[in-house]
Amino acid sequence: MKQHNFNAIRSSHYPNAPFFYEMCDKYGFMVIDEADIEAHGPFMIYRKEDTDYNRFKRWNEKIADDPVWEEAIVDRVKLMVERDKNRFCIVMWSMGNESAYGCNFEKALEWTKNFDPDRITQYESARYRNYDETYDYSNLDVYSRMYPALSEIQEYLDKDGSKPFLLVEYCHSMGNGPGDFEDYFQMIQDNDKMCGGFVWEWCDHAIAHGTAENGKTIYAYGGDHGEEIHDGNFCMDGLVYPDRTVHTGLFEYKNVYRPARVISYNKESGELVLHNYMDFDDLKDYVKISYELTQDGLVISKGILPEFSVAPHGEGKTNLKINVPENGKCYLKLIYHLKKELPLLDEDHILGFDEIEVSKEDTKCKLAEKWIPKTVVDSELQVNENDTQIHIKGREFAYTIDKRTALFTEMKFAGREYLNHPMELNIWRAPTDNDMYIKSEWKKAHYDKAYTRAYTTEVVQGKHGVKITSHASVVAETVQKILDVTITWKIEAAGKIDADIAVTKDDEFPDLPRFGVRMFLDKKLSAVRYFGMGPQESYCDKHQAASHGLYRADVGDLHEDYIRPQENGSHYDCEYVELNNSRYGIVASAEKAFSFNASYYTQEELEKKTHNYELIESDSVVFCVDYALNGIGSNSCGPVVLEQYRFDDVLFRFQFTLIPYVKG
Repeated sequence: MKQHNFNAIRSSHYPNAPFFYEMCDKYGFMVIDEADIEAHGPFMIYRKEDTDYNRFKRWNEKIADDPVWEEAIVDRVKLMVERDKNRFCIVMWSMGNESAYGCNFEKALEWTKNFDPDRITQYESARYRNYDETYDYSNLDVYSRMYPALSEIQEYLDKDGSKPFLLVEYCHSMGNGPGDFEDYFQMIQDNDKMCGGFVWEWCDHAIAHGTAENGKTIYAYGGDHGEEIHDGNFCMDGLVYPDRTVHTGLFEYKNVYRPARVISYNKESGELVLHNYMDFDDLKDYVKISYELTQDGLVISKGILPEFSVAPHGEGKTNLKINVPENGKCYLKLIYHLKKELPLLDEDHILGFDEIEVSKEDTKCKLAEKWIPKTVVDSELQVNENDTQIHIKGREFAYTIDKRTALFTEMKFAGREYLNHPMELNIWRAPTDNDMYIKSEWKKAHYDKAYTRAYTTEVVQGKHGVKITSHASVVAETVQKILDVTITWKIEAAGKIDADIAVTKDDEFPDLPRFGVRMFLDKKLSAVRYFGMGPQESYCDKHQAASHGLYRADVGDLHEDYIRPQENGSHYDCEYVELNNSRYGIVASAEKAFSFNASYYTQEELEKKTHNYELIESDSVVFCVDYALNGIGSNSCGPVVLEQYRFDDVLFRFQFTLIPYVKG
């Protein structure tokens, strides 16, 4: 936790072992100590009027507002407070969790405040009560909520704001996610009435049952032991796996909560302004700041900033003059290192980083650009057409396009077949845990059953190549046409393929999971090199821990092995990706950044299997080149994906280049 910039822990949903508080005293964590009270049962009982309003209103009848439970509830709170009163890490007492509000919690709060008036009190479930009665909230110090939308928080701050706002739970960290750490951080920092929040939760909960034949641990969760009443994998909602290895979401959290941030940088004058988010330390006493200047992902200069003062919660200036090249994609990265050894943290431990684009006018990544210019090769292409296929043959290649789909079925280059299966237009993804609600709309729209159908195809042959234009659509049975598509392929004499796909979506349909092209490549193309955001997976709303660079990986290493398989391993804001072996490969490149995914598992396999150890590799490298994907968010137990991260485009155009090649 210390290594990932946490400073507070909530002991949900019961007091922890005494040794825990000793460690928090020693290592410097603030703690919300929470009483061992949770009463979901009264909310779940049978109601004739089965509405949220009625359930919330009557939740408190059986326990929270029934005096027969007063002694039991007050006793549990007293036992916690009496036992832990001398632990100075505790800054707040919590009356319990999700039990509604009533006379018994009024009594517990009154006793707590009389006994320990100097500590803060909180109880999120105070908002669930009989709306026809008036209750006493005078002994509650903060207004706390779980998983509110940012708009709900803003509404409270604008219309009430009588008490500080505490996110007692937020950013539900289930599976691939969360995607909204940065947005909550900005909300917290923008208003002094915001206290911060507690991410749900630290670790996945599962039971290890030995090792599968493929070497993976067999983790069991709800329903795996034959029980009828369970919550499935809803206990798998942490920032670390059951064995405490790190989820990508924990890296995301760490960098969002870095100790300092760049406010501005003037690359002409070199003036750099930083904000210090620490409460007590001057930045010069806490961090050492190194920097790297990269061009197209390669470090071309680096150094260490001289010490300069930035007071806690203040801003400070220094000067950093760098020589930015005239061309290429250039980024300045500031890396914050711990200046001194602290308990649990070594000196020079990296606390986070900032990345600033400093490119000049020519901002194209040269790695991408070198593949994009038109080749001028005078070589006659052979183009043969029948009712269902178009065959294009050049000196080194032979391609086949299916006129029924307008997509490639064969892609031979230098005598090697690159495609194991026909190319597809792809709008589906294996639903993430955070897609658990929207996926019902996606399936209602038959996105998971969609396929491409072409209607007309025109072939025009020129001096340097051939242009093939098709009118097509993405359709599914029993629903109207989802996408109307014009697909244009320009195939040059050297074998380069330029794609131009113009799309009109029927606005009646929900947001798309993704849009792109899916290829099933020769499995020998297992080495990946890309310029984009890495090294870990990154998405439009989940890339705070990623940075732009030139990365190399094996296809297998790009897979994030969530215990319940789901969409994973995409890389955002890429301009160039290359899959190869020692002798041949294929490049995807574009002038406008795209996302890509390379995996040994199909999205169908990821969706079908319920445990990671059950996954079976496909016979191909599944290579997705995507115009966009819907955001990740935290909707498994939180708000819907924010509007700016939704893939709700109605009109869009995807242009990219594919280039098979041989080395030497």
